[in-house]
Amino acid sequence: MNRSAVAGALAVGCALAVAHVAAGAAASDPLAPQQWYLEQARMFPDPNALPRLAPVRVAVIDSGVDLGHPELAGRIVAARSFVGGGARDTNGHGTVVAGMIAAAAGNGIGIAGLAPSARLLIAKIVGPDGGIGVGAEARALRWAVDQGARVVNMSFGGTRDPRHPSRDTFSREEQRAVAYAVRRGVLVVAAVGNADQEPREPWPYASWPAALPHVLGVSAVNRAGRAPSFSNRDRLFNDIAAPGVAIVSTVARSLTATRPECAEQGYTLCAPGDLGSPEGTSFAAALVTAAAANLFALRPSLRAEQVAAIIQRAATDLTPVTGCAACTQGRDALTGWGLLNARAARAALGRALPPPDRYEPNDEAGKDAYRLWFAPKRTVRTVRATVDFWDDHDDVYAVHLHQGQRLIASLRAAATGTALAVWAPAARSVNDFSGQRLRLGVSATPGHDERLFWTAAVTGWHHVQVRIAEAAGPVRYRLTVTRR
Repeated sequence: MNRSAVAGALAVGCALAVAHVAAGAAASDPLAPQQWYLEQARMFPDPNALPRLAPVRVAVIDSGVDLGHPELAGRIVAARSFVGGGARDTNGHGTVVAGMIAAAAGNGIGIAGLAPSARLLIAKIVGPDGGIGVGAEARALRWAVDQGARVVNMSFGGTRDPRHPSRDTFSREEQRAVAYAVRRGVLVVAAVGNADQEPREPWPYASWPAALPHVLGVSAVNRAGRAPSFSNRDRLFNDIAAPGVAIVSTVARSLTATRPECAEQGYTLCAPGDLGSPEGTSFAAALVTAAAANLFALRPSLRAEQVAAIIQRAATDLTPVTGCAACTQGRDALTGWGLLNARAARAALGRALPPPDRYEPNDEAGKDAYRLWFAPKRTVRTVRATVDFWDDHDDVYAVHLHQGQRLIASLRAAATGTALAVWAPAARSVNDFSGQRLRLGVSATPGHDERLFWTAAVTGWHHVQVRIAEAAGPVRYRLTVTRR
């Protein structure tokens, strides 16, 4: 079920990962002892000391859900199908993901969910043939945003192959839908993909949409903290890893009914086929989604980019010392920043928070650039924002200049390695090498205090680009633009 350029279909990965719920709350759920990953990434250390959590809307864009599952009673606020019919799950995958995130904890039945205050928005996009159309995906994402989602889980992906464009499934429609979500402050979490759906295993590229700007891409690890061969690798777009094997969760009861002799009806333990012991990056993504929902619940004022930064920087680095022989110190292609550590992420709320950036998304020229408007009789605009090599290495601002008007751009950054460039009005990308002739000027050498001058040869919206070289980030900067 991999997306192709012709069919426009996406793959639904078979994998799951759950995490951090209160240990005591989980104790009353009979299947919780089989959720081995609860302790590995537990969110709350003491179930009796849970703070009052604000409700958080979490969208699960997937195969639908078992709407009558007792573990999800009262937790679904809206459900809609974008492939015709109702949102009932006949595939099973969506109910596994939804249960991981929002199944009731401490209710004396089944499993313990991971985000106690999550309220689900269910968007069904898997068709009867098991495929996902890009159009359905894009409509579902926009709907979820309009319904008030703070986090969106996208446990599927289309092949990304920069070396063979003919099999790369990049979609401008998908890109625009993700940008719509980012612009409205929504955190998008996506699986980096499973190699069994790719040309070879392991596959060195994260799937779409995980490779899009500002999407939190999630890979899988096994019980030993190693990256399994099915989990796609990617140095740039694999942001974090989470458990993704031997998962126990809810599943559509219509599927377990085919095994009436099995006692755990409605749970993966009774599911047929691969859903009987789910594995893959799909479910690792669900774990990270739950962690993000809990951070939003604890601190509703957080912005999406702050939550993403907290989760990544709080990860436990996986190295040969920890048992991941192929991993390296720091960020790597196998596990990103490392293993999700939800407890450390929660603790980070008590320290200085990552800086917000209200100008995103502004990663490209043209319509994607943030337009800087000047008040009447004002000639100067100042912007305070951030760049991050791994998640946001370009910020682009559009500045309107008349022919002969002079532009002065001054950049002061908190770290070295930043650079300035000015692009012509005709530029549509700052990353397309074929369009480099449209780059009109660039600062001499990357540093932390840059200055650039340009006199417009034509009237139009020129582009000022801020770029960061490889660094940990995020890096704060102040950009001052003067027109004369």
